[in-house]
Amino acid sequence: MGWLKDETGLEKTRANYTALTPLSFLQRAKLVHPTREAVVYGSFRKTYAEYHDRVTRLASALVKLGVNPGDVVATVLPNLPAQAEAHFAVPACGAVLNAINTRLEQDTLTYILSHGEAKVVLCDPQFLPVVAAAIDALEGNKPTVIEVADDQAGVHAHGHYMEYEELIATGDPDFEWIMPEDEWESIALNYTSGTTGRPKGVVYHHRGAYLNAMGQILSWRMVLYPRYLTIVPLFHCNGWCHTWMMPALGGTVICCRDITAPAIFSAIADEGATHFGGAPIVLNMLVNAPEDQRRAFDHTVEVFTAGAPPAPATLGAIETMGFNVTHVYGLTETYGPATECTWDEDRMGHLQGTARAEAKSRQGVPMPVHEAITVLDENLEQTPMDGKTQGQISFRGNGVMKGYFKSPEATAEAFKGGWFHSGDIAVQHPDSYMQISDRAKDIIISGGENISSVEVEAALMNHPAVLLCAVVAKPDEKWGEVPCAFIELKDGTTAEEAEMIGFARERLAGFKCPKRVVFQELPKTSTGKIQKFELRSIAKTL
Repeated sequence: MGWLKDETGLEKTRANYTALTPLSFLQRAKLVHPTREAVVYGSFRKTYAEYHDRVTRLASALVKLGVNPGDVVATVLPNLPAQAEAHFAVPACGAVLNAINTRLEQDTLTYILSHGEAKVVLCDPQFLPVVAAAIDALEGNKPTVIEVADDQAGVHAHGHYMEYEELIATGDPDFEWIMPEDEWESIALNYTSGTTGRPKGVVYHHRGAYLNAMGQILSWRMVLYPRYLTIVPLFHCNGWCHTWMMPALGGTVICCRDITAPAIFSAIADEGATHFGGAPIVLNMLVNAPEDQRRAFDHTVEVFTAGAPPAPATLGAIETMGFNVTHVYGLTETYGPATECTWDEDRMGHLQGTARAEAKSRQGVPMPVHEAITVLDENLEQTPMDGKTQGQISFRGNGVMKGYFKSPEATAEAFKGGWFHSGDIAVQHPDSYMQISDRAKDIIISGGENISSVEVEAALMNHPAVLLCAVVAKPDEKWGEVPCAFIELKDGTTAEEAEMIGFARERLAGFKCPKRVVFQELPKTSTGKIQKFELRSIAKTL
């Protein structure tokens, strides 16, 4: 039978259509799992009934502060309960959540707060000095600051602004959540580093957040009541949508302020953490942790890792420690993980050692709910799946951002030809599994953080002795990659490596600063373009 030809009288109503939104997960959990632990952080332990109540009060309190539907509420917070609560409360009052990287310097923070037009900023006292300086540098309206104290970590409010618990106390427990009428409504604004040096604002919609969360439940083979350890920063693609996902399963979010081996092992041993996501650097940290930092546990911990292919040696070591690792891949523009290296026991079970680790390091295949993710050539045609022919990983479907905020030209470029272009160059194997072979963009991924080479170059070019500068990725056992600067000095000038690194540190966040500086004449084409591929080859030997 074909499609129904006569649809007279059939229409979308409240009875047969509701906009998809992750907010519905928490509303359901309040009814189905009211007494189960929802969020824990040391002695802070809240059930789903209590979690829902705090979210409701926070949403109401934000409205009383003047936040209207469509406004932006920013957070500069570690992975604390307040950050999890904001992920539901901000959209529950119709606003858009802008979770900001806590490691950024004042200039970039000022840009983000200005560009996103944040009305309110929830800020950890640890980051208040740089946030206050960023706000002072703003022209025009300035956001209201709320301090989020963390007494358990000894991080107390300065007392200059209203404190978070005081704000929640002003909220109405009977506040009615403002649910989206259209799935296309914006739920989050995430700034990502770009090759221009200025971050771009990636806009998420409710439908994408809902579906990405649902897809990962399937990919991670999750059942009811997981205990999820928050290692992925909630400012990274909203923690890969995992905090939105947990209420759908009646799961527990275990908050973690500082990502250290003792903290992770303790969360697994004491809190029974069953799942976490993190960059390969986290796995490497656990593998190399001394015995006095480790804790015994008797269950398998499921791990999603992304940011860079995990080293085969790291994979081989950690899987003997009680961890099962799945390599995933995605971008801020795709709500975090979008592909997975699905392990097929029938085809891959015989692999051991290096061969097994290499297979697990591939970027893999689309996760459920993603319509199309594949490798395309310059004509947007499918490349041969021969493991040799290179093309660009391209996305199409519900798991792709709405676009870049206030950047129509960048959005049009990213969506050229009806696909989202990742900028990652890859091959596709005969089994359709994708594997990145190079990056079209010169973004350096260090410990899961994106670093714009252009931004680092621009900072170094301010030094009076620098004639030309090029920054590339240098392989690093701990961080995966670190920035390496190649500098051509002006005639008659001298400089030292430590001097240049210190100069950069005065202008950039610490993780963006080069870890090595090489002074030499830069290789160039006949037109004067710096040949970065040659510099990458040199960096690999340092």
